[in-house]
Amino acid sequence: MEQLNRLDIDVSIQGTPNEVEVAIPFHEDEIHCAYDAQMVGRFWQALVSIHTVFTRFRAGFTGKCSPVHFFWGSFDLAVTRFSGRRAPLHPGGAPNMSTRVMQEAYSHEVSSVGFWPGSEQFPQAVFYSYCYPTPSDFGQQPVEPAEAYFSPEMGEFLLPYDVVRQSADSEQTLLAFLQTTYDAAVSTAHWNRNELDCNLTSFEAKTDDWS
Repeated sequence: MEQLNRLDIDVSIQGTPNEVEVAIPFHEDEIHCAYDAQMVGRFWQALVSIHTVFTRFRAGFTGKCSPVHFFWGSFDLAVTRFSGRRAPLHPGGAPNMSTRVMQEAYSHEVSSVGFWPGSEQFPQAVFYSYCYPTPSDFGQQPVEPAEAYFSPEMGEFLLPYDVVRQSADSEQTLLAFLQTTYDAAVSTAHWNRNELDCNLTSFEAKTDDWS
């Protein structure tokens, strides 16, 4: 903050978390202080492996695409593709998240995939895939692997992390989920695939650590 002040940059920082139901200001929070070094290490190793596969998936798109990035609010790793067309004004609704921020984030059509470690209300790690706006028949599309399913409550496709971790080929299992759910999004939303997709078969990656 001192460095910013020296540059005459006036910044205010909101000292509360986003995307959680109970947003205790960080400087007042004396509840969330547990730290399991072994589990944190395993989570980090999983993120490294997932990042590699997400990066490979990202290479199959020539349109505007986010980096593979980590959301500190809900602790999910994600990558988002954009059709280039504007989207309807987002209604907001994320816990302790400004509607204006949500509307900026979803100002254009997206197809987004990610990995989420879960929560008390949903106590399992999962991969997810959604699109905005969401066509009415999006959740009815066939996706892979067989264990993947559409959650009407969450409005997205889900695949348990353990399915990927325990599969014979974790990378291909995850790539199948990423690709088929993207196919579901663009086919129902009628994206111009001829201008946005590219062949990624020449790109090879290998990850080993699915903790």
